[in-house]
Amino acid sequence: MAIINEAAGPVAEKSVESSASAVEWASIFGGALAAFGVTIILMTLGPGLGLATTSPWSFTNPSPTTFGTAAAIWLVVTQWLSSAFGGYLAGRLRTKWVGIRTEEVFFRDTAHGLLAWALATLLIAVLVTLGSAATVGVTAAAAASTPAAAPPTPEALEQARKVAVAFAFTTSLSLLIGAFVASAAGALGGFHRDEA
Repeated sequence: MAIINEAAGPVAEKSVESSASAVEWASIFGGALAAFGVTIILMTLGPGLGLATTSPWSFTNPSPTTFGTAAAIWLVVTQWLSSAFGGYLAGRLRTKWVGIRTEEVFFRDTAHGLLAWALATLLIAVLVTLGSAATVGVTAAAAASTPAAAPPTPEALEQARKVAVAFAFTTSLSLLIGAFVASAAGALGGFHRDEA
């Protein structure tokens, strides 16, 4: 017959988690490079689709506002698709963790997707910055060799300000949702990895 000791407290659970970092950079770099590649593919596909909707010989082309809106939507879709693909791969490519609580595994997979998104976003930002710097250099050289143009009108400046504000809001919202999509895709990829 067993004797129950009422004064005994809870027994401490044996921890099997390592003190080493749970970040697996190989899967994060793999996911980030995949997201970068998908971004490049979709960024080259987008102008092709956009140019297919316009024609210099037709008077029924979409208005510049419609064309700009379609381009913004394509950039958002590109960011979301590449984020999902990179995040999923980052979660799927990591090694299987054994003896760790389900909530911790879910958190780690989510973090891997988020880190893959952040690295891919950093790569794209560096590429855009380098391209912009080169463009500014060429433009400055061309402007120095041409006569001075008339200053922009206040209406043109206001229109440029509105476009910049819309671009900033659209980009920041897309990046925020892209981070969420990559995190959720990382969790899904890790879930599928653990099922295998």
